[in-house]
Amino acid sequence: MTAPHWLALFGTILVAWALLFVMAVPAEYRALRALYGPDFWQSLCAVTPDAAGLGRAVAMWALMSAAMMAPTALPALATYDDLSHAAPGTRFAHLVAGYLAVWLGFSVLAGGLQLMLVRAGLLDALGGSRSALLSAALLAGAGLYQFSALKDACLSKCRQPLTFFLQHWDEGPWRNGLRLGLVCLGCCWALMLLAFVGGVMNVAFMGLATLIMVFEKLPDLGRLITRPLGAGLIGWAAWIGLSAI
Repeated sequence: MTAPHWLALFGTILVAWALLFVMAVPAEYRALRALYGPDFWQSLCAVTPDAAGLGRAVAMWALMSAAMMAPTALPALATYDDLSHAAPGTRFAHLVAGYLAVWLGFSVLAGGLQLMLVRAGLLDALGGSRSALLSAALLAGAGLYQFSALKDACLSKCRQPLTFFLQHWDEGPWRNGLRLGLVCLGCCWALMLLAFVGGVMNVAFMGLATLIMVFEKLPDLGRLITRPLGAGLIGWAAWIGLSAI
């Protein structure tokens, strides 16, 4: 995996995580603006939709998607890269572009949802839930989705990327990227929306969620995680709901 396209992909993931970390810098540490200028830091750290607008909220979710979801797709991308060696002219970049296009669409929807929730007073300045009911609903929804047939179907494809790509190889890298992105979205959308519980700009939460989603897509280990994770999320939702009474 030392080919230029892999270096570019890993570089993109690292840059996305670095930008998310910078955007999450607490206010008391922003004195570093003396090094870079106040406008630079203020523009990066304006993370709420009210301060940043829909465009930057979508950009923030796009960064989150690149940072969190690209690592979960690395086994599938490596499988496609191996298959493409036998098919000259296959563009790995087109596959990645198709995959990220799906998550860009999700980012538009998630950014719009964040804007609505902030304006409704349900999220705080860092994108975390201010409502026990909202938190419980998101957790319960994500927990129940872990037991759904759609989740199982999407995970089965992610866990068997060789079979998945061979079934659709003739459609080309762009459409295969879109298919992979949709399957990945089907696996992870509910867990991604839990950012509204942990805080959209909570880097620790994002790191933990990324590890969970990476492990869940592994063929053997993943099967041991999905349903217990669902039960844990439902239990967490019940605890929050009961605590709010």
